[in-house]
Amino acid sequence: MVVYAAAVALGPSNFPSSLICRATSSSSLAFDATCINRAAHLADKSAGLTAPHPNFGCVIATADAEQRVVVGEGYLYAQGTTPPEVQAVQDSGDRCRGATAYLNMEPGHCLGDQAAVAALIQAGISRVVIGIRHPLHHLRGKAIRALRSEGLLVDVLREDLQCETVEEALKSCLLVNAPLLYRAACGVPFSVLKYAMTLDGKIAASSGDASWISSKKSRTRVFEMRGRSDAVIVGGNTVRQDNPRLTARHGGGHFPQRIIMSKSLDLPETAYLWDVAEVPTMVATQRGARRSFQNYLASKGVEVVEFEILNPKVVMDYLYDRGCLSILWECGGALAASAISHGVIHKVHAFVAPKIIGGKNAPSPVGELGMVEMSQALELHDVHYEQIGPDMLVSGFLHPVPDLAPPIRSIDEISAIDPTVSPYEASIIFFYKTWDPYGAFSNFSLHPFQMCDENGDFTTWQSVEHYYQAHKFVGVDDPIGKSCFEDIKNAKSPEEAARLGRKMQRQCPDLVRSDWESIKISVMYRALKSKFSTYPNLTSMLLSTAGSVLVEASPHDLFWGGGRDGEGLNYLGRLLMQLRSEFLADSYEPHQNEVQNLS
Repeated sequence: MVVYAAAVALGPSNFPSSLICRATSSSSLAFDATCINRAAHLADKSAGLTAPHPNFGCVIATADAEQRVVVGEGYLYAQGTTPPEVQAVQDSGDRCRGATAYLNMEPGHCLGDQAAVAALIQAGISRVVIGIRHPLHHLRGKAIRALRSEGLLVDVLREDLQCETVEEALKSCLLVNAPLLYRAACGVPFSVLKYAMTLDGKIAASSGDASWISSKKSRTRVFEMRGRSDAVIVGGNTVRQDNPRLTARHGGGHFPQRIIMSKSLDLPETAYLWDVAEVPTMVATQRGARRSFQNYLASKGVEVVEFEILNPKVVMDYLYDRGCLSILWECGGALAASAISHGVIHKVHAFVAPKIIGGKNAPSPVGELGMVEMSQALELHDVHYEQIGPDMLVSGFLHPVPDLAPPIRSIDEISAIDPTVSPYEASIIFFYKTWDPYGAFSNFSLHPFQMCDENGDFTTWQSVEHYYQAHKFVGVDDPIGKSCFEDIKNAKSPEEAARLGRKMQRQCPDLVRSDWESIKISVMYRALKSKFSTYPNLTSMLLSTAGSVLVEASPHDLFWGGGRDGEGLNYLGRLLMQLRSEFLADSYEPHQNEVQNLS
């Protein structure tokens, strides 16, 4: 048995799963805060694996008159895996009835994705404490209203619970989902500037040599930072000087995309970054730069994206459209200064090594910002100091983490006030990420369905993406191909299935079935039809779009998506519109038969 006071002393990172606390009026708020901290700590375990979706954690505690006991917990491993609320309910068993559930963030609650709310209601949870509301407008408040409509007591930190301890718990909830909050509030991915410098503020010697400023322990921490990011950005000079790999090398399943920003494309023909067998690389450049070198990079499998004017803001806007949530900048001083000046850097990690190198021409971590007085200096908020080996890590935010308060009205709340406002008015309906209003149209939405295999047996597929990626290797007479099929089928999330399928297709194109290009559209259509036929609510959602053009708003997939400027073929949108026509015809045919019978 562990009493509450001991749990507070241990802190959230050591919070025992069997916590027991005497339930008194003076300690109830403190217990709520501690459980929310624990939920946030659990949620942080999925950082880098759920992007661009939130990090969710759930803790369930009994609430009888004598004591409070934590009986279950869970966190979201990746989008498409079991929701933490479902995990915690399963972990708690019969002890859920009358218990309190603690969530670091309001769960997403939309058509086709109501498992989290349903699990809490069906388990008999009587009270739910939520750290922060969902930051996305169309989801904000929906789960809270759904829970309250079923008679559950729902308390939201700061709105319903207020005290100094609660404010600290709220801060932990904001920090664990800071990337999502910045994305929702600012319309750009959350960007972190990381650099290592000597005690006298140099990131390299005057010769350009920078190996190594920081210690091995600090470099290991950088690998962890990369593993929590969707992409890592450097400039052309870093590629020329350091020839970096920019891999996570942390042993996990997530590897961030490497991005090089270079206006002139004055880059070496040989570089570690051009090897995309394990990790993809994208080069952002200015339109028309070195066409021959662009073709060379493309032949290597490197993605080249041209911009009319290349700067950090337009690249961040583009990565936002691609669904990126968190970006790590590991660039030199000139690009770092440009990124700060364009307002896209939100947090700074500075590793300070106890070394002095001097040198008038030795570069510093941030170039010219145009500031001439100390009063103009940018100050960091929520500064944190941590010793890592011999180095000191100084971290802080350039702007406070947005908490999006007061609550932003969702489209449902607006429609309730003004019935003339409808979420289905647009003549063109875009969908892309599963969190979008029409996110259930995405191949990555978690809607399991059954399909008959070549042996006549029915197989359950967790998502359309699982089915599509695995079928690249159906019928391949090779043990590796067969193993890849099984690995994709059993992948923990649609994102993981996509990574496995794309990686194997890049590395071993000979293993992909020879007829894939000619049959991939029909494979996709079979999966879509099975998915939408399995779920009546999805069919209704699809039919509600009648008269509208459906566009998969992927800015980089020019086959299944619509592209950045509408240049894509949008085959996924086309297939959904074809399926919609079939469903409309089916719903119309019985009515026609009734008319004929009456006549």
